[in-house]
Amino acid sequence: MDIIESLQWRYATKKFDPTQHLSSEKLHTLKQAFNLTATSFGLQTISMLIVEDTSLRDQLLPAAYNQGQIIEASHLLVLCIKDHINPTDVDELFDNVSELRNTPETILEPYRNDLKVMMKSMTQEEQQQWSIKQAYIALGNLMTVCAVERIDSCPMEGFDRAQFDAVLKLKQKELKSVLLLPVGYRAEDDMFSSFKKVRKNLNDAVLVI
Repeated sequence: MDIIESLQWRYATKKFDPTQHLSSEKLHTLKQAFNLTATSFGLQTISMLIVEDTSLRDQLLPAAYNQGQIIEASHLLVLCIKDHINPTDVDELFDNVSELRNTPETILEPYRNDLKVMMKSMTQEEQQQWSIKQAYIALGNLMTVCAVERIDSCPMEGFDRAQFDAVLKLKQKELKSVLLLPVGYRAEDDMFSSFKKVRKNLNDAVLVI
C-alpha cells in the first residue's frame, strides 16, 4: 500500500472493536518503531508503557475523562518522559556508542562532556519540556507506522497526568506520562471512519521558495 494511501486511511479512531487484538508480531513492530524513533543527540529520555491489563485500564478511564478508546482498544500506549536527566543517562548513551561502533573514548569524551554540561545547565522543568518534544516525535512516528501496518490509533493529550502516574506507579520508575495512544482496530459502526479528511489546500500548507 502506498504511504499516502495509508495516511489517507488513518484517522483518529473514536470507537475501537474490543474483540480484535493486535498480534504479538504487530505489537513487536510498534515496540521497535518506538525504539527507532529519532531523538535529539540520540539521548532517549522517553519510554513507552504498554498497558494490556483491562482492569488497570478501567482504573485509568476516569483520569482520561471517560474516553472509551482507553478500554476498547487492543492496547493502550502511554508515552512517558524521565522525571530528570542524570549524567549517568549521558554515560549510558556514549558507552553504548563505544560498544556498538567501537568508537575510541578519545573521540567520544568531548561530546560526552558537552552533553553533560548542557543537561546540567537546564532546570528540571526545562529538561522535561525538552523530553516532551521528543515524545511528540515518537507519537508521530508511531502513528505513521500504525497507518502503514493498518493498525488504528487515536492520539490523546486530554487526560489527568497526575492520576495516570499514580495508578501506573510511574514515580517509582522516575517517569511522567505525557501522551496516550490507544491502538487496535476500528469498530464497524465508528461513523468517523467514513468522514472525508479536512485539510488545507496543499499549496497553502506547503510553501516553496
